[in-house]
Amino acid sequence: MEILGILFLVFVVMLSIGLHEIGHLAPAKKFGVKVTQYMIGFGPTIWSKKKGDTEYGLKAIPLGGYIRMIGMVPPARDGKDSTGPFAEIVNSARKQSMEEIEPGDENKVFYKLSVPKKLTVMVGGPFMNLVLAFVFFAISFSAIGFPAATNQVKQVVSCLPSDVDVLGDCLVGTTSSPALAAGIKAGDEIVKFSGKEITNWEELASAIQNSRAESVAISVLREGKIVELNAEIVNAIRPQSANATVENKPAPYLGIAPQIIMEKQPISSVFQTLREITVGTGKVLWNLPNRVGQLFGAAFLGEQRDPEGLVGIVGVTRVGGEIAAADIPVIWRVATLLNLAGGLNMALFLFNLLPLLPLDGGHAAGAIYEGLRRQFAKLRRLPDPGPADTSKMLPFAYSVAILLIGLSMLLLYVDVVNPVRLGG
Repeated sequence: MEILGILFLVFVVMLSIGLHEIGHLAPAKKFGVKVTQYMIGFGPTIWSKKKGDTEYGLKAIPLGGYIRMIGMVPPARDGKDSTGPFAEIVNSARKQSMEEIEPGDENKVFYKLSVPKKLTVMVGGPFMNLVLAFVFFAISFSAIGFPAATNQVKQVVSCLPSDVDVLGDCLVGTTSSPALAAGIKAGDEIVKFSGKEITNWEELASAIQNSRAESVAISVLREGKIVELNAEIVNAIRPQSANATVENKPAPYLGIAPQIIMEKQPISSVFQTLREITVGTGKVLWNLPNRVGQLFGAAFLGEQRDPEGLVGIVGVTRVGGEIAAADIPVIWRVATLLNLAGGLNMALFLFNLLPLLPLDGGHAAGAIYEGLRRQFAKLRRLPDPGPADTSKMLPFAYSVAILLIGLSMLLLYVDVVNPVRLGG
């Protein structure tokens, strides 16, 4: 099961990458841009096939993907090479971009697209991840549902929490639990407690906690008939975890465990979850330097891994394996894996929208800058300034790329030597 969970997450990662790149590819081709490559992964090519102008293939390192569009970098407006400390990088990028344009391809270049079309191409990739996140969460929430406790009894506890041994078995000669003494049976549905109508577990738990150590009338639905019972509620101390910081005090106790069902959620809950993930991811990105410091400590200083910290693809697939092998009902495992897949795609959506080259958000920001500059020139009745020259941002883009590669390598290492595990 653990291997199946890992394979499922590997499939989700590949699907997410593949559809992300299709989100770029489809509008680019629709707008007439020549796309020479559609690749999943990086490094050496292990398989490829050319169809039309585009080579489709798989690379050896499945940690991302890309499409190659001709004319990403426009020529210099005045036809002269750039000067300055990074001139060689800028001029080399322009030259390479021009060399990709074959005779007849002059109007198939990316830089000649209108601003709205450029935005559509660049945002199309992250948008596909957003769609995938919505689909995964919708299946999990609305088709499968969340585990929810009901007012139907799954198990009647035999004795008080204080009268069990280390294995959880009742000690010999102990007092029966109030539920057992009252005659409550597994399968009973508690419909009234102390005269109050009960429709769900939350109402029942609240009624028990608000009761006193006294005899309480309980109505249960058993095999289609109402059975009236009386239970002597007692105050009991429940087991406390070793790291608990609050004193455990006696509380009203009945002695039942609820039946758990998968309760389907409205589709609106998906939108709420997407919003919560967006806010949470924003907080993580805002505090990124501290998060990276925690990763470094976990990798090289023997510090404990933060379960709420950054996790790489290897870590996500490992968690997927643990979920698949967990001792919980299969349907719960499926829902949890779908939630993990949805969260992964939301992270890809938000991360790629960061306004930093070489990320999609950086190219989108360049298109927005181009549009604003053209509108400003139009208002001032100045000549069209032409497409934004993103080649001038290449030194910054290379720096960001190096940092991202370094972070990816750090995540890969720490996910292997000090992985995040379920339960901390």
